[in-house]
Amino acid sequence: MRTRRFAWAGGAATAAAIRSWSVDTAPEVDIAPIRDAVRDGGDAALLSLTARFDATESPPASLIVEPEARSRCLESIEPTLREALETAAANIRVVAEAQVRDDPIVVDLPQGHRVEIREVAVGAAGIYAPGGRGAYPSSVLMGAIPARVAGVERVALATPPGPDGSVRPEVLAAAEIAGVDEVFAVGGAQAIFALAYGTESVSPVDVVAGPGNNWVREAKRAVYGQVGVDSLAGPSELMVAIGGDADPEWAALDLCSQAEHGADGLLVAVAVQSTVLETLEEATLRAAAERSGVEDAPLAVVEVPGPTDAIALADSLAPEHLQLMGEEFAGLAAEVRTAGCVFAGAHSATAFGDYAAGSNHVLPTGGAGRFSGPLGPGAFRRALASVEVSADPATKLAQTVDTLARAEGFPVHGESAMIRRDR
Repeated sequence: MRTRRFAWAGGAATAAAIRSWSVDTAPEVDIAPIRDAVRDGGDAALLSLTARFDATESPPASLIVEPEARSRCLESIEPTLREALETAAANIRVVAEAQVRDDPIVVDLPQGHRVEIREVAVGAAGIYAPGGRGAYPSSVLMGAIPARVAGVERVALATPPGPDGSVRPEVLAAAEIAGVDEVFAVGGAQAIFALAYGTESVSPVDVVAGPGNNWVREAKRAVYGQVGVDSLAGPSELMVAIGGDADPEWAALDLCSQAEHGADGLLVAVAVQSTVLETLEEATLRAAAERSGVEDAPLAVVEVPGPTDAIALADSLAPEHLQLMGEEFAGLAAEVRTAGCVFAGAHSATAFGDYAAGSNHVLPTGGAGRFSGPLGPGAFRRALASVEVSADPATKLAQTVDTLARAEGFPVHGESAMIRRDR
C-alpha cells in the first residue's frame, strides 16, 4: 500500500490535494466502436464481443439465461449463502420501501386552482452487475430490489459470463431472490448499449443502473438522454476519521477491505492526535502486507486540527464511504453533507453497508456526492404533474400569463390564456 502524508491546509485545499494525488489514471476508453457494433449488429455483435472480452474459452450460444437455470441455482447454492442473500435482500427491501411515496402532493393555490405532483415508475429498468475480479450477487440485489420496490414492471439484468460462457450460480440465485424478469449473459460497454438501444433478444429499457468499470461508466455517459442512468460511479473510496478510543486494528481492516476493489480507489485516514494517526497508518500497512489483493491501494494520511475540521474535509472530499470512529467523531454524523454513505460508531464498518445493512452500495464517487446520493427507488421513478384550472382561477391568472408570455415574445401563449378569461 502506498501512503502519503498531507499537511492540513483547510478542508477544500486538502481535499483538492488528495484528489489530485489519487486521481483515476486509467487510460481513456474509446467506446464508439462498441456502440456502433451493437447498434448495427444486434445479437450477433453482442455474442462476438462476449467471446472476445468475457467468454473466451466457451462462448455461449445465446445471450439469454433461461428462468429454469436461475431457479436451479437458487436451489443448489450453499444454504448458508442462500440465507445470507435472503437476509441482505430483506434489509435492502425494507430500506427501499421506506423511500417510496405513494400519496401525491396536492397544492391548492391562492387563485383557486390545484397542482398535483405524483410519482410513477418507469416501465423497464436495466440493472448491470459487474464481473471481472469476482462475482457480485450483492450488486444484483442492490440494483434490482429498489427497481422492484419502485414499481417497475420489467427488470432486466445484464452481467458478464465467465470464460466458460456461464453466469456464476450465486449471481443467478440473487437474480431469482430479487425478482429479476430477464437475465442476459453480456457485460461491459456492450451490455449498456444493448439495454439502451435494444437488440433482437434485448428489449430496450428506460433506466440503466449499476456499478462497473471505466468502459461501463463511459457507456452510461454516452447513452444518457436515450435512457436515464443512476450515476457514473467509479473506483471505491473510504475515508476513516478515528479517535483515540477506537480500535486501530478494526479501522485498518476497514481500509484494507475497500482496497480489495482495486488499486485505483481512494483511502483516507484522518485523526486529530498524531499518535493515533501513526498507529492507524502502521496497522493498515501491516494488515495490507499480510493480505493479498490490497497492497497497491493509495492511502492518504491527514492530521486535522479538530473533529469539525475532519467533517469539513469530508464535505469537500465527498467520499463514497465515510466512517466516523470514536466518540469525538461519531456524534458529528448529522453534520456531514456530501458523503455517499456515513457509518457512525466503531461497530459500523463499511462492509455492513456493502452487503447486508440495507443501505445501498451503489454510491457516488469522485466527489459526485456533492450532487447525488445512493441508488434507490427514486432512480426508477419520475414525477408527474397534473394541473387543474377551473373558470374562476383561469380568469384570475390569464392576465399574468399574457404579460409574461408577451415579455418573452410568445404572444399566442398569452392569447391562449386570455380567451379563457374573455369568454
